[in-house]
Amino acid sequence: MPEGPKFTGIIGLHNNHDNFDFSQDFYRKLNEGSNMSIDSYGSLQMSNGGGSVAMSMDNSSVGSNDSHTRILGHQGLKYVKDYSVAASVNPGRVSQGLSDDALAQALMDPRYPTDGLGNYDEWTIDLRKLNMGQAFAQGAFGKLYKGTYNGEDVAIKLLEKPENDPERAHLMEQQFQQEVMMLARLKHPNIVRFIGACRKPMVWCIVTEYAKGGSVRQFLAKRQNRSVPLKLAVKQALDVARGMEYVHRLNLIHRDLKSDNLLISADKSIKIADFGVARIEVQTEGMTPETGTYRWMAPEMIQHRPYTQKVDVYSFGIVLWELITGMLPFQNMTAVQAAFAVVNKGVRPNIPNDCLPSLSEIMTRCWDTDPDVRPSFSEVVRMLEVAETEIMTTVRKARFRCCMSLPMTTD
Repeated sequence: MPEGPKFTGIIGLHNNHDNFDFSQDFYRKLNEGSNMSIDSYGSLQMSNGGGSVAMSMDNSSVGSNDSHTRILGHQGLKYVKDYSVAASVNPGRVSQGLSDDALAQALMDPRYPTDGLGNYDEWTIDLRKLNMGQAFAQGAFGKLYKGTYNGEDVAIKLLEKPENDPERAHLMEQQFQQEVMMLARLKHPNIVRFIGACRKPMVWCIVTEYAKGGSVRQFLAKRQNRSVPLKLAVKQALDVARGMEYVHRLNLIHRDLKSDNLLISADKSIKIADFGVARIEVQTEGMTPETGTYRWMAPEMIQHRPYTQKVDVYSFGIVLWELITGMLPFQNMTAVQAAFAVVNKGVRPNIPNDCLPSLSEIMTRCWDTDPDVRPSFSEVVRMLEVAETEIMTTVRKARFRCCMSLPMTTD
């Protein structure tokens, strides 16, 4: 790979609200040790019995110790108790196990009015039909829950309005409005389905479909780096590519495409989630340059250079590598080390020797340093369809045997 411009912009990012240091662990699933935490930025993963939803929580500096809020009253991250009581059968109420959960109570409290969603008022949920179930995970400014809406299993994201930080409250309000706008527009079988949202004086709520199969990263982690059936890997990659082709057709950029944000539905199809940091492409002026997650992030984003939809194509190349190998990209590096290597050394994940040439070509083109060399998602779909046909006709029983040794990257 050609050597790119020197890497800058990591140290001290947390001192500016427009730039964030997300090299530390931002979240962990409830009731799990720190060895299960995933370095991420602006997203939170929740899981219970295989179910999962990945949704943006906030863009704060991770690991900060000054994230005091009135309702949650915690610093940064902390565990919450395991709410194992089943959801209430009474509509519009919090289950008994959540009776001491102030954030859920603030949402359901009838003494506080529900505010409209502006241009998207038709998406305002009826809280009488919402049952709050278990809390799965929490971040500095909110929590994720499983629940039901109109009898359907749903994922519920609650964000708390910071009481003593008007600037942060304004930023979170903008992000809430943006996520509602994005989700309301996106209707595709490979995009997580938006159900509705609402505002309360101290709480914002977003409800989406619930993915029973967990995230792709969870699925791959459970396999413990064992080989992935090639047919399945390509099928899942096609789901992602088709969903992103649709997103890009609307002139949108996801900006945080990664395996944590790819959810597996009951029918095994892939749903792209977490549009909290997505932006309309034409609105590149003033974009947060380091939105996303380092292991999947295009070099131009790391370097704070102007970028286009091709940053999503780069991230897809990394995701495709994950699907093929079952491994975490740059697993022998920290997230910051990976970002430095990508920019300064032109490092990319090492493609297995037994990888189909057609798939190797897709990855190599997708993560090219030059965005103009990267294909569009329409082209990626066509290339994957050719690879799928090849697999079905010539290597039907092929599986990748991941026997690579460290280092897991190549210059």
